[in-house]
Amino acid sequence: MTKEEKYKLVEAFIIENQHSYYRLAFSYVKNKEDALDIVQESIVKALKSIDYIEQIEYIKTWFYRILINTSIDYIKRNKRTIASPDEILDFHLPNQEINLHDLDLYDAIDHLPITYKTIIILRFFEDMKIDDIAEMLGENSNTIKTRLYAALRKLRIEMKEDVES
Repeated sequence: MTKEEKYKLVEAFIIENQHSYYRLAFSYVKNKEDALDIVQESIVKALKSIDYIEQIEYIKTWFYRILINTSIDYIKRNKRTIASPDEILDFHLPNQEINLHDLDLYDAIDHLPITYKTIIILRFFEDMKIDDIAEMLGENSNTIKTRLYAALRKLRIEMKEDVES
């Protein structure tokens, strides 16, 4: 496959999945402009390293990995993850309703360690399979399952504490 053909495939893939990429970036930084910057920076990185993708069927995993790494790097550089309630409400798709329980859940997810948070977001918000997440993160499927259940346990405890208080 030529470089130009790869560019066209990557471009089509990015356009097709742009909303998912934005949601994932937003889930890390909780700010519209920062999320857009992360997506843009990820696209630039992907296009610069397009020669490194040998099997085009792995494009989804490849780009998500770039996006996750860029999001984590951004957080480390800027230390900004606080969102206003308006930003969280804007994050939802127009047809989605939001209630206070949802806000508590998003807050609880935001307080998880980054490895747990990533797995929760990919599994439940991006609807990815365990094996796909494992491949994307370069981990064993059993490791991902263990982290997922640990994250869910932490969320359950935190949500229970919120209800009781």
